[in-house]
Amino acid sequence: MDPLVLWTLVFTLGAYFVCGIPFGLVIALAMGHIDVREVGSGNIGTTNVARSVGKRAAAATLLLDLGKGLVWMLVSRFAIASLALGGDVAALDHTTVFGASLSCVFLGCIMGHVFTPYLRFHGGKGIAVGFGAALGLYWPIGVGLLALFLLLVIPTRLVSLGSVVAAASLPVWCVIFGFPAVSVVPVVVAAIVVIWSHRENVRRLTHGEERRFAFHKSQDKES
Repeated sequence: MDPLVLWTLVFTLGAYFVCGIPFGLVIALAMGHIDVREVGSGNIGTTNVARSVGKRAAAATLLLDLGKGLVWMLVSRFAIASLALGGDVAALDHTTVFGASLSCVFLGCIMGHVFTPYLRFHGGKGIAVGFGAALGLYWPIGVGLLALFLLLVIPTRLVSLGSVVAAASLPVWCVIFGFPAVSVVPVVVAAIVVIWSHRENVRRLTHGEERRFAFHKSQDKES
């Protein structure tokens, strides 16, 4: 097997298990003694942690979910370059066909978070980890996603709206920044998975029933 293919598979699998760590659940249990799977939306991500536990727990969840995606992408970039490309990190530039290796790792990050192996394949919705992984894939894409997300969420307080639109825009950003088609394909799959994970939110948005974001205030006062 070609070394690049082999190590791409290894680090994509690693992304699945690392990014599958359910930090939101762990933090909510530790800081609020709450199983977020049983309250609110039942989701383990930042938004439900914020609503169910509070600001501090939400901030910790956001940083850890974002961090696991970013750190794993950076580790993968340098490790794959060292193990398969003679240490030539530039060979994995987003404009090269070899860069498709990191797009596959990016997909692994999303799949791990959404279908975590630690909770019977029921995880989060892939936004925070996706943002972190996007920064590691090519940082201007991460910045673009964040700007679009905030542009929609700040005036509406509809986190799901910003999340779905940002996810849908992900392949577009890749094309704008010169990713070859072979690198865009895994990103398209990742975007579809994230949008699919928001299917109930999309239904509520179309019916005008989506809940607007607000922190769980009482828990923050007690903390």
